[in-house]
Amino acid sequence: MGNNAPIGVFDSGLGGLTVLKEIIARLPEEDTIYLGDTARVPYGIRSPEVVTRYSLENARFLLGRGIKLLVIACNTASAISLPALKLESPVPVIGVIEPGARAAVQASKTGRIGVIGTETTIKSGAYRIVLERLAPSVKVFSRSCPLFVPLAEEGWADNEIALLAARNYLTGLNEEGIDTLLLGCTHYPLLKETIARVMGDGVTLIDSARETAREIQETLAEGALSNMTDASPRRQFYVTDAPERFKALGGRFLLGGQPAGRGLSSIKDVKLTEVWNEAGWQKK
Repeated sequence: MGNNAPIGVFDSGLGGLTVLKEIIARLPEEDTIYLGDTARVPYGIRSPEVVTRYSLENARFLLGRGIKLLVIACNTASAISLPALKLESPVPVIGVIEPGARAAVQASKTGRIGVIGTETTIKSGAYRIVLERLAPSVKVFSRSCPLFVPLAEEGWADNEIALLAARNYLTGLNEEGIDTLLLGCTHYPLLKETIARVMGDGVTLIDSARETAREIQETLAEGALSNMTDASPRRQFYVTDAPERFKALGGRFLLGGQPAGRGLSSIKDVKLTEVWNEAGWQKK
């Protein structure tokens, strides 16, 4: 490991590409390796034990490729498995929850903050715990929005179906008088315009991906790990299933709706057996 080593990023599938997008925007000189565990997506409906096991396997796979920093670009995995990964990893580990929570606390003027995410993220209470630690007087109102993920992947982020779903999920939060809404899933930035339309101008939306990229930059600088070379950065992508679908949809997440596959070169299909073997697990 050294300054020129890559940043490792993993997610259950496509959503983490919104985090990678912000990393590349803030740190364009850094090499990156992205692992999308597309064979086992979604994590949002899994038990905490299963999410932790998957996360450890993904982390060990990336560590085996000599990364200098590990990013959990998945709210569910960050909520459940961050402590276990920090205990095991020899490199710094950054999740998406604490950076987003800090930004929400700073943005809120009333201390009434909404959080939306997958069922597992919301049930974990991870955002509530961090928000209340950062600002003990804060009032947190949480909602799970399970349909937002398939809508984002289908490309239905700004049509009538998305609008109806957003109204169904979010009207109650409006009635609670929140002034800040934290998007607690990496898919949700794709629906930001629809969500903003339902919430209105008085509610600030917080995308934790941007704050996560800022924390990565600070961590690299503090550890003297920033890439100092002039070489062109390498972007590597691994998926555990369906690389064609990942390439077809990935541009929507990584490049904000750009043509399918653009910017997604070097996609490698890694079998789950390889992940298990490199992680030191035996298939049962």
